[in-house]
Order: sequence, then structure tokens, then C-alpha cells
Amino acid sequence: MPKLNVLVAGSTGYIGVQLINLLIKHPNIKIKYLCGNSSVGKKISFFDKSLNFKKLPKITKFNKVYLKEVDVIFTALPNGEAQEISNHLLEKNTLIDLAADFRLDKASEYLKWYKQKHKSIKNIKKSIYLLPEINSDKVKDYNIIGCPGCYPTSILLPLIPIIEKKLIKTNNIIIDSKSGYSGAGRGVHQKYKNKNLYESLSAYGVGFHRHNSEIQQELNKYTEKKVTFSFTPHLTPMFKGILSTIYVDLNKKITANSLLNLLKKKYSKSEFIKILKINTLISTNDVINTNNCHISICETKFKNKIIILSAIDNLIKGGAGQAIQNMNIKFNLKKKGGLC
Repeated sequence: MPKLNVLVAGSTGYIGVQLINLLIKHPNIKIKYLCGNSSVGKKISFFDKSLNFKKLPKITKFNKVYLKEVDVIFTALPNGEAQEISNHLLEKNTLIDLAADFRLDKASEYLKWYKQKHKSIKNIKKSIYLLPEINSDKVKDYNIIGCPGCYPTSILLPLIPIIEKKLIKTNNIIIDSKSGYSGAGRGVHQKYKNKNLYESLSAYGVGFHRHNSEIQQELNKYTEKKVTFSFTPHLTPMFKGILSTIYVDLNKKITANSLLNLLKKKYSKSEFIKILKINTLISTNDVINTNNCHISICETKFKNKIIILSAIDNLIKGGAGQAIQNMNIKFNLKKKGGLC
């Protein structure tokens, strides 16, 4: 099969650099263009020294003319910019967005949570929110792919199957998530310069974090009952990784083993999801630098209450790796292409 020509827009951020590091290992990919704004003219090795000896194009400003020469456009840009690019797509192009531009099904919800009008409403219905282990069977019909956020990835992978099968109560789910500071982008150092970023733990977006909208939308698709949850994210003094701790109430006659067996069956053919033994303690260290998600079901002193632990690398499974996974599915490439 001929190689796919790829353009990466937003190539210099943490996610963009991670994406490039994975793409250069992919046997079916040729990186044709790297695009940025303030970084135009620089080599990508300026942002990651390990790329110094790789044959990669210099960073240029995005031009819609480039779309004639590429098959796949990855956008790791500020919210709103992928929408503009989507308005110029050609029939041959597939756009895979790692920001929030095509995560929400309604333009009104995007305005509510992101405080900006959607610039490509016509393309919302032409796009798919693709969590590959959940709804990859539908991707063939779409050329615009919205990749899930990092926090939602760690949360939805364990919750969707057990909510769909009515194993837990859908009210009062409590989600406590902790992320490495890379999830806040390169500007995090400036933003938190007076808050001792490297030695403290910070809660943020309490009650109203933007990912609430995405989590709510996706959970509601798998149950007739309204799902209510509380989600609190935290920034930790580590570079990357996410650990989500999810507190749920079991329905009658459901046990920890019920959840375990369902998740093991659901993900039995998944290359990247690992369901661990009951009461296994997990850490972000178990998944760093991989596209894996580790999930553990833990019992509590109350028979009807369970704690679910879920760990991912926010820049890979929660970002660049999942985007490549989605590309592999879309183009029928090896599932682990670029991800081994």
C-alpha cells in the first residue's frame, strides 16, 4: 500500500510533538507538512532534541493549497481553528482533530462550554466522535474525526459498558481525575509560575470543567436514564499521565465480579485495554509512553459501592496515540501501526 501523506497542524505543542514522534515510526506514513504560527521557519527539533536527526520538513504556516497533496490532516490547534480548516477539505482528505472542535454534537453546546461560535456547523453532522474501542464500526462513513479528550478517555472506557448494561446506578457518580501538567499545554509554566507547579497539587475547573459536556453527551447515548455525575480534575507535579478514580453505586444483585467480567468480555479483543484483577492498585507509571488504558475494579467496605481506577498516558492514549489509532481504523492499517 502506498504511504499516506500527512500534515500536522499545531506541531510544536506537547501533543503535536508526541504525534510526530509516533508518526515517524509508522510504516504507512510520510509526514509531508508540519504547520505552526509563531514557529514558522524553525525545525521541529527545536522543540524536541530527539528529532534532531530525523528527516522532517521545516515548520510552515498552514495553506489550504497543501490539502491537495495530503491524505490526512491532524489538527492539534487551539479550539476553533480546526473548524476553519474543515471548511476547505477536499474529498480525498480526512481530518483528525485532537482539540474539541468536533467532540460535541450540537453547536449550541459548543458555544455554551467553549464560549465561541462554531465556525463550521455544516460539518458537525459530517463528523464522528470516535472512541475507537466503543464505536469504531461507524468510522468508514466519516472524513472528519473528533478525538476524545484525555480525561473523558480515562472515564468513558470503564463507564460506558457498565452503564449500557445497567450494572450501576446512573445518579451520583463521582469522578476524581488527576493529570500531569502537560495536559494544560506549554503555557502551563507561565500560567502556574506563582503556584509552585512542580511541588503542589491543584484542583481546577471545579464543577464546570469543559469536559463535563463531552462526558455527559457520551454517557447519555448508552442509557435511557439521565446520568448525573460530579467531575473534578486536578493538576499534579508530574509531566504526564492520568489517573481517574470513579465512585459508583451498584444496582441490586450486581457485584464487583459482575463489572469485572463484563469489562473483560467487552475488551477481550482490544490491543490497548487491560482489565486487571479485582482490587489491583494501579499507577500512571504502568501506562506511561504507551497507548494503553489500565482499569481496576476495587471493592469497598460497602457492598453496594465500588471504586473504579483507570490510568492512561494523557499525551498518547489521551491524545496523539488515540488519534493514530483512529487513523489506522479509518484506513484499515495495522491496529498497532506507529503505536508499538
